[in-house]
Amino acid sequence: MQIDGAGRQQRGHVLLIAGDAAVRRRAVQVAPSANLAALGVLPASALLNSHVPSDTTYLDGARDPNTVLMRLRAAAATPGPLLVYLSGRLTLDRRGQGLHLALAGTTASTVRYTALPWDWLGTELAARPTGPTTVVLDLVADKSAWPVLQEYGSLPASPSAEVYGVVVPPAFAGGPHRVSAYTRHWIDQLRRSPTRPANLQLHAFAVGAAALPPGTLVLPATRELGPSAAPQAPQAPPGQTSDPRPHIHALASGGRHQEAASLAQAWEQHVLQTHGYTSPEATHWAEIRADLARMAGNYRSATQLWINAGHTRLEHQPPDAPEVLAAAAGALYCWTQLKDQAAARDSGPELVRLLRALPSLEPRLLRLTQQRLEVLEGAVGGVG
Repeated sequence: MQIDGAGRQQRGHVLLIAGDAAVRRRAVQVAPSANLAALGVLPASALLNSHVPSDTTYLDGARDPNTVLMRLRAAAATPGPLLVYLSGRLTLDRRGQGLHLALAGTTASTVRYTALPWDWLGTELAARPTGPTTVVLDLVADKSAWPVLQEYGSLPASPSAEVYGVVVPPAFAGGPHRVSAYTRHWIDQLRRSPTRPANLQLHAFAVGAAALPPGTLVLPATRELGPSAAPQAPQAPPGQTSDPRPHIHALASGGRHQEAASLAQAWEQHVLQTHGYTSPEATHWAEIRADLARMAGNYRSATQLWINAGHTRLEHQPPDAPEVLAAAAGALYCWTQLKDQAAARDSGPELVRLLRALPSLEPRLLRLTQQRLEVLEGAVGGVG
């Protein structure tokens, strides 16, 4: 039996909270209930990284924020380790301009009465007695919340808590799995690792493997994720090391972009030789290099890599496949960030051709892309 400094028996708590699902064009972006069900099969000791006696509370389908508050307050009072997991839709109270976790039944007009104010989370966790506190987030921001998040650049929970997670932008469709990618990879790593990795390593792995949409808010922010988030670079040749993606992502997040790009290129060559140039594995590594180029600010290279990946996927997958749409979204985002007009003009026609091949794409995106390309081409004509 473990005793804390006040003479109380140590006891841990896992609090899993499912907010409202995030849906875009009838496609589920995040299914909180599915995420909770997947986490529920893991032992509390794995989630807490502790073997002290513990309790687990599931909150799925709650409609009253005060009910959630009472559960949160009870969990925060535990003297031992605490893990709070939240998944769902982040929204905004348009009147008070405060961020909220939407609960079941929350609408734009009822946010302040039916959603959980985000500030409540920080307030309750700040009063924690003893024991480590971890908050894990897998959220999607709606159109009202996203501009506020971009202004904040973060999503604070409590200064005394370790906060890990992702907040996906509102304009992207969900993946093919019911369990969202970030949570799924967090769970997979807990299952596969012979020894329980540190939370920062779990987070780095999940972010690196999840193929998150461009612009996703990552907590801690990528600039805060240093090389310590992953093991040292593997010395063995590709094919004989553990999954290299967490380490590559950690290198890039720590500003070591050239090392990350070189390591990714070496693994891509290994995959090309092993699986072939048109294999899904090869395309995946091309997309990893595209995202590394984006992280390094090399939007010209990132744009071309995403365009190539989109066309390659279209040769083997339907145009409404999530991977195809994600590649197109990555290409479009990086193209809009290009300040070099000549580079934007050169890659514009290929991007337009890719977008035209996607009938499920929002028409406005193709129209705006064509308009920008016409302006770029007109500028060249005017100079001539």
